[in-house]
Amino acid sequence: MATLTKKSIIPILLIIVFLLWIMSIWSGWMPSTFDVKAKTQEAATASNSEIVPGYATTTTLIDVTSWLVDKRGGFLSNDVTPPGFFMDNMPAFEYGVLEQVRDLALVMRLDFSRSQSQSTGDKDLEIAQNKMNISHTNWALPSAESEYKDAIKAFKRYRARLSSTDQTEAQFYTRADNLSDWLREIEKRLGSISQNLSASVGNDIFDTNLAGDTSAKQSTASADEIEIKTNWFKIDDVFYQSRGSTWAILHFLKAVEIDFQDVLEKKNAQVSLKQIIRDLEATQQAVWSPMVLNGNGFGFLANHSLVMANYVSRANAALIDLRRLLEQG
Repeated sequence: MATLTKKSIIPILLIIVFLLWIMSIWSGWMPSTFDVKAKTQEAATASNSEIVPGYATTTTLIDVTSWLVDKRGGFLSNDVTPPGFFMDNMPAFEYGVLEQVRDLALVMRLDFSRSQSQSTGDKDLEIAQNKMNISHTNWALPSAESEYKDAIKAFKRYRARLSSTDQTEAQFYTRADNLSDWLREIEKRLGSISQNLSASVGNDIFDTNLAGDTSAKQSTASADEIEIKTNWFKIDDVFYQSRGSTWAILHFLKAVEIDFQDVLEKKNAQVSLKQIIRDLEATQQAVWSPMVLNGNGFGFLANHSLVMANYVSRANAALIDLRRLLEQG
């Protein structure tokens, strides 16, 4: 048997590296937005169900979660083998999506499916929400994918009971206060996303944690001014995690536009929500640069993080106005 020489090993290694590179491009392809209304109608037709309040939101939650585990290349965040082990952009995107799925699953369990604080929670939503909280890096006993698939099954059981006229336990309440509570959580997420993106160039900010309340205290003292700057090697991770978060929020808001139509019409707030959706759609524009650029302010190079932060900040400002509108009598 001929032994492998140094000259014969190098071409083999180059071929392996090339194949892994192709596989990473194939499995790391970013998702495009999808038509929430069409997906909702498709799901209802396939199951011969009626589209009742909550059906669009639950279906979109199922579709977004299903994308995490069923997309080409599968779930990459817990991969311990190449090419997933060496990839970071798609895992960052996945984690951004996962955070929003977890937030909505919790709101579904505690708010949307309950009429008041004394009412009991839905068992399937409780199962699903707990399943979604497993660490995204778990790869065995149990794996993250298996838990997320169990959560999807629980969401589907809830949706089936939701649209069934024979069962009244599963409910989804489209009230202005429910929607306002969820939007408040989205505000915090978008505010954090905007801050993280802006930190790509570094910011010196004043500590405003206790501003507005003279009696407020904090556990330990902090500096009057704080420097926030993202490590250069983490710029692309923050960018794609933010992109994943806004991708998920965008679709959830489109679903809310369907389910809470009556509430939005009563408050004359449809246009406000449409503007938020439009700003978030801008965050999903194609990135034509081969890498995430990090120019400084008005410098020679672009700064992709600051561009996205602009869209996110605009959406967040409009979201605050929408929430206040919903809270008005």
